[in-house]
Amino acid sequence: MQDQLVRIGIVVAEFNYDITHLMLNRATAHAKFLGAEVKAVFKVPGTFEIPLAVKELLSRNDIDCVITLGAIIKGETKHDEVIGNQVARLVSDLSLEYSKPVSLGIIGPGATHEQAVERIEEYSTRAVESAVKMVRRIRVNREKGESQVTIE
Repeated sequence: MQDQLVRIGIVVAEFNYDITHLMLNRATAHAKFLGAEVKAVFKVPGTFEIPLAVKELLSRNDIDCVITLGAIIKGETKHDEVIGNQVARLVSDLSLEYSKPVSLGIIGPGATHEQAVERIEEYSTRAVESAVKMVRRIRVNREKGESQVTIE
């Protein structure tokens, strides 16, 4: 069961698309490298809209996990902090509600444009890697049932 293909949904914000487009490219390439299949890419206007798209993808039977990609750039107010905190909390809640991993590949809040550019590779590939690992580890846990096992 552990060796089954991991089927991924990706939600990517179009706001700051010069950054998120590159994140999407890196994430899809890394998924392929890990032997996972990207089943859906759901583009949303901004990071604030990510949770609804995550919920849509998690409800699908052909999606095992969802990767979120976005860039929340620091502005003159604390708007970036409000968005970042709410989105992180909501996608975490959805992961628990659907019992499917949702990874947080969102740069910021508090990042400058330059800092976001520097983090494209790291955030996108780590988001894919953590989601794929969690799917595989959950499968092992469910496969082993009640027996004592270390899940790696």
